[in-house]
Amino acid sequence: MQLTLWTYEGPPHVGAMRVATAMNQLHYVLHAPQGDTYADLLFTMIERLPKRPPVTYTTFQARDLGGDTASLFKTAAKESYDRFLPQAMIVGASCTAELIQDDPGGLSKALNLPIPVIPLELPSYQKKENWGASETFYQIVRHLTVADTKIPAATHIQQRQQKLQDGKKFTCNILGPTALGFRHRDDIKEITKLLISLGIEINVVAPQSASPLDIVKIPQADFNVVLYPEIAQTTASWLSRMFGQPYTKTVPIGVNATIDFIREVGAIAGISEETILGTIKSNSSWYARSVDSTYLTGKRVFIFGDATHVIAAARISRDEMGFEVVGMGTYSREFAKDVREAAKGYGLEALITDDYLEVEDKVTELSPDLVLGTQMERHISKRLGVPCAVISAPVHVQDFPARYAPQMGFEGANVLFDTWIQPLMMGLEEHLLMMFREDFEFNSNVPASHLGHVGGAHPASIAVTKAPAYFELESSKDQNPELHDQSLSEQEVIGLKATDSDVAQWTPDAMKELGKIPFFVRGKARRNTEKFAQEQGMQLITLETLYDAKAHYSR
Repeated sequence: MQLTLWTYEGPPHVGAMRVATAMNQLHYVLHAPQGDTYADLLFTMIERLPKRPPVTYTTFQARDLGGDTASLFKTAAKESYDRFLPQAMIVGASCTAELIQDDPGGLSKALNLPIPVIPLELPSYQKKENWGASETFYQIVRHLTVADTKIPAATHIQQRQQKLQDGKKFTCNILGPTALGFRHRDDIKEITKLLISLGIEINVVAPQSASPLDIVKIPQADFNVVLYPEIAQTTASWLSRMFGQPYTKTVPIGVNATIDFIREVGAIAGISEETILGTIKSNSSWYARSVDSTYLTGKRVFIFGDATHVIAAARISRDEMGFEVVGMGTYSREFAKDVREAAKGYGLEALITDDYLEVEDKVTELSPDLVLGTQMERHISKRLGVPCAVISAPVHVQDFPARYAPQMGFEGANVLFDTWIQPLMMGLEEHLLMMFREDFEFNSNVPASHLGHVGGAHPASIAVTKAPAYFELESSKDQNPELHDQSLSEQEVIGLKATDSDVAQWTPDAMKELGKIPFFVRGKARRNTEKFAQEQGMQLITLETLYDAKAHYSR
């Protein structure tokens, strides 16, 4: 394990908590020390759920380690059943409790509770949160549908086909959404509406809002829709083998992917999707092609997050927004192969890491115009002065909005356009504010132009605050006052080359000119100019140096 300030994923028992919290009538008994109860805050504080997660902790302490910690677990499991009366229970150990090897599965089996008790084996020191959620969902489905596995898959297929011949509609399960998922709540609504418009009935949505009794009905559906492969792909693959249920491979994020998803569903269900496709109206498609968005074309974007959202965001960036994808990567090691394959299509090598410092180094190296990432990339971008939009978990409280804000489907594409473009628009707006800050008409004493002279003063009578243009090099003034003498001779300039300092100094004129560059690309311009000056052995950056560096890097 690695000690870190931030982490993209928690231990696997947090993934199990995400599944348990998403479901109804399921309880999780977690063998854990007192300190591991922190995970409750992820759901009540960040997702703002109106209830605590359905989790009972044994909360053993240091003094208990010399005694019988197994009895603590058995007591907690029995009391949890008596108090909550769930339809099923899952049991497991946290990363700390795993070390004492009390075997929660065996202990709970000895209790002979009158409900299914599903043991979880989650190796905390080899796997992480998303894998834990996937494994938990798989084990729940596997244990609760065990009776149906005794029937061959071919028989299940024949039974479903007979129902269709009798006039029954095609049905599907929607698999993957969990608690703490990025916009999962709204994605369910959007995709449900889309499937119903295609004439598909929804059998079960799971894990989100499903009860153990609902899980039992999963084999009755004709096919499965996998919204989040990190959570549902293992389960969908098993259901395909056991019950002959096909499952979708396309994740409907973006206009093009949603169209592909509709066609895939049409092929599985044997229905014509052309009527639905003919009625599609997407604001995002038109906005991205409109005149007001032409300045977005060619913007360089770096993408990082879970595999599903990164692959989708890269496709949208290039094919729908007109961006240039200059870097992409994921922390999802189980899906690293998929991201690597996707990156090849953009001529890139994917960054596979769960170390945010490596991601920060990559962002610094690439100097993109926009970063699409997680909550951590938001912090990284803020430090580097790069616009950023969040596209993937882990996220913070602001990414669980009160409004309807899906990421999937055609409405999700509209939300994505607004979310991604807003940081760039704000960057342009701030740049214009900076450019005109010294204009005599641009100050708080001047009335709105449509009001004419009413309430205003004559421009000549307005006292304009003399603010420094863009920003000042106070440290340079103090350390090198001679740099502010604009009449430096050629010999003096040459004398300022190749000194002991590695960082070139900027003349005031050069610095003011740099300030006219939009702030969201200013950092890159400054780094390129300083790199150029260093390569040329120059210790002083003048206006001419700035222009020379621009010409050099434009070739």
